[in-house]
Amino acid sequence: MPHVPKELRYTRDHEWAKREDDRVRVGITAYAAEQLGDVVFVELPKVGATATAKKPFGVVESVKAVSDLFAPVSGEIVEVNTGLPQAPETVNADPYGRGWMLVIAPSHKAEWAQLLTAEQYEEFLAQGAH
Repeated sequence: MPHVPKELRYTRDHEWAKREDDRVRVGITAYAAEQLGDVVFVELPKVGATATAKKPFGVVESVKAVSDLFAPVSGEIVEVNTGLPQAPETVNADPYGRGWMLVIAPSHKAEWAQLLTAEQYEEFLAQGAH
């Protein structure tokens, strides 16, 4: 099973969320990167756009598939990883580090509690997560 950092929260769509003060950094999990295969293209929204929890915010394309990226929480997008369009393979190489996608200033703090803990996400993966 791929590495699942304990300090992060997760969605059933395989995004991770990391609380950083009053912001939430977002990316896709190692499991998602592994399932996608080599990522060749990442499309992200612009800073200032609004993210809505459980709704698409962008697209990731790999040699195997094109997949929507889903926001773990709602709010304003305050930062995007501008390096990913030029180096999409970073998502595969370092999904929990340099492969992050965006930072959201959450508008509904209660949404955080609805995300999966690392243990819940590992259980989800063990059950055949799709």
